[in-house]
Amino acid sequence: MKIHEYQAKELFREYGMPVPVGYAAFSVADAVVAAAKLPGPIRVVKAQIHAGGRGLGGGVKVCKTMAEVEAAATAIFGMQLVTHQTGPEGQQVRRLYLEDGADIAAEMYVSMLLDRDTGRTVLMASTEGGMNIEDVAHNTPEKIFKVWIDPAVGLQDFQCRQVAFALGMTGKTVRKAGAFFQSLYKLYVEKDCSLAEINPLVVTGSGDVIALDAKVNFDDNAMYRHAEVMAYRDMDEEDPREVEAGKYDLNYVHLDGSVGCLVNGAGLAMATMDILQHYGAEPANFLDVGGSATAAKVTAAFRIILGDARVHAIFVNIFGGIMKCDTIAAGIIEAAQQVGIDRPLIVRLEGTNVELGRKMLADSGLPIVSGLDMKDGAQKAVAAAAEYAARL
Repeated sequence: MKIHEYQAKELFREYGMPVPVGYAAFSVADAVVAAAKLPGPIRVVKAQIHAGGRGLGGGVKVCKTMAEVEAAATAIFGMQLVTHQTGPEGQQVRRLYLEDGADIAAEMYVSMLLDRDTGRTVLMASTEGGMNIEDVAHNTPEKIFKVWIDPAVGLQDFQCRQVAFALGMTGKTVRKAGAFFQSLYKLYVEKDCSLAEINPLVVTGSGDVIALDAKVNFDDNAMYRHAEVMAYRDMDEEDPREVEAGKYDLNYVHLDGSVGCLVNGAGLAMATMDILQHYGAEPANFLDVGGSATAAKVTAAFRIILGDARVHAIFVNIFGGIMKCDTIAAGIIEAAQQVGIDRPLIVRLEGTNVELGRKMLADSGLPIVSGLDMKDGAQKAVAAAAEYAARL
């Protein structure tokens, strides 16, 4: 789960991490009022979307007068902001953040995330603050410094000093950076974060350490114990199909291909996407209905898949273990009758009661193409998608 910069900075303040004075705004008028509360004279107008690269896309403006603030807020609010993380369609700006300027002596990059290779949280830092960290990792990897945190003892003071020294800090700034890193780690652990990133973290002319930006993501599976974090959720920033899938406990991720996938089991879903790509098509989604799929779940899954106009065929790939094939077949038939599927539907069933399930599909009178196995089903789905696209 992602949250906005201004929300992340609220958490930073709660954990004692210094951030510039700032106020959220939900209209241009709000922005003008918020700017007037700031000490100034430099004020920054920031678009609030769940994506990085806002400055390069025109979503961050530094203003020296109130007239510039109003002009910047008018230009940014409501714009379709395109960044390297939004894709070409961009994301509409519905919220702004007005922030006081900072006396910047140096900019740095700091983040905390899980290193899946070691199974430990890694504190990562670079002197190349304000830049895309992926570019830094590619072009100058030696400028990225990392320390791995033992979960049994937590982040140690000597590790904080190592990072501060690697960033070129000296004197009292080292101590302040250490306190900042410790607070960041506490936030990361207590709120079940998957990422906490500051780009840039700045050192001011007086040697203070301040988070000029803030990006915090959370582990979805832990949100049941963080109602205070769930309150930050902004549905406008999420794919409506993924929001709808969540209502039915479906694991759905929207992709850019042409073959819609309906599968039970995450591993089989990944394999299904791989075999579609192997035979020349891109999957339109990842959709795992789980091991206890009901007719209601299957119907909802079909509605979500068919809501994507780029889907040219649907491939249902089910291995019936706990969930029997005849139960799945009944769900598919009911869903197809209710939803009215207008695109080629290819179904591959295997497992418990597979023959009964296949017979039910064959006797349904619906235009369902059966796949003899996973390979045959994938090939038929790829061919059907190509044929459908040629008719458009």
